[in-house]
Amino acid sequence: MTDSSSLEVPESVDAARTAFRAWLSSNSVELEKFRETGGDVTDVFERLRHLQRMLFDSGWIRLGWPESIGGLGGTAILRSIVSEELAAAGYPPPFSFATQEVLGPAVAEFARPELAADVLPRLLCGDETWCQGFSEPGAGSDLASLRLRAVRTDSGWRVSGEKVWTSWAQFADRCVLLARTGSPDSAHRGISAFLLDMDTPGIEISPLRSMNGDEEFCSLYFDEVEIPEERLLGDVDGGWAVAMYVLAGERGAAAWQRQIWLRTRLNDLAGAKASVIADSVVGESLELLTALRLLSRRTVRALSAGVPVGSTTSLDKLAMSTAEKYLFDAALNGVGDDIVFGGDATAKAWRNDYLYSRASSIYGGAAEIQRNIIAERLLGLPR
Repeated sequence: MTDSSSLEVPESVDAARTAFRAWLSSNSVELEKFRETGGDVTDVFERLRHLQRMLFDSGWIRLGWPESIGGLGGTAILRSIVSEELAAAGYPPPFSFATQEVLGPAVAEFARPELAADVLPRLLCGDETWCQGFSEPGAGSDLASLRLRAVRTDSGWRVSGEKVWTSWAQFADRCVLLARTGSPDSAHRGISAFLLDMDTPGIEISPLRSMNGDEEFCSLYFDEVEIPEERLLGDVDGGWAVAMYVLAGERGAAAWQRQIWLRTRLNDLAGAKASVIADSVVGESLELLTALRLLSRRTVRALSAGVPVGSTTSLDKLAMSTAEKYLFDAALNGVGDDIVFGGDATAKAWRNDYLYSRASSIYGGAAEIQRNIIAERLLGLPR
């Protein structure tokens, strides 16, 4: 296996793609075990952790990160081909791919340099998994109304309250947490961000079983949880800037990865059930996914170049949920009996993906909220 010390930073995305394909080919025997996708979620996490370690040791997911935090330098867009080429070759991405692209850049930007240098290499290599503590009961899409409270102490902060819809918190080592440090009515101006160790005393994790049977989401309960001062990200009451930085990554890099996976599912549907899925339906699904690909590519390029993306990421999020729901509605309409009643692995996978797609217009910011943002901030329409 190629060691990262021998990987030269590619000069372009095309060069990175060519080199990564060659790496996949030369390591195909060792990579074969990662084609398996089923099994207990704990086993899946562990198996894909080994895949991430291979990609880290070979340098591919170190591209675009500064050397001071375990990277190889270059631009972040060089990493955009990794998920795409893994999917094309039939391999799943590691679970933490989305986490590292969503939370990693914000920690690199806002954490104290010594903290970033300590924790980010562990995230990139797969030794750690992180979660995102943003949403609360009554404060999901309306993030500025969050109520989890952080009170200053002699050595840092003491946090009490609740978070919900925290993905894979039961496996997480750390949490990027938003808490209210200002007055109750301070809205977005009184929020601070922290990097919290999940083994800190006072945290209770309660998994939530969704309708597809997974326990992906969790409620988190904080009972006077102590956070050291050095774990503050950015400024006191400056957490809104951290949150917007995270959301830009979530609706950019994560949308890019999601559209890659959705395209593979469209290919599966069109290939396996071509006789019962109308060409017009496949074509419209392809159009929606192509629009999503172009939007997310624009965002990924802007983020890589350090260009502010502002409210345009609401277009990415709305396009993602629209494309995802349409695709799996088409699957249900075309092969509904198999999805609803089938017992084999293929039917179970389609059933799982259809049920999960129902949440796509809610998670990461509800579609109604995104439409309001697009109307008011991009189109200039009155509130």
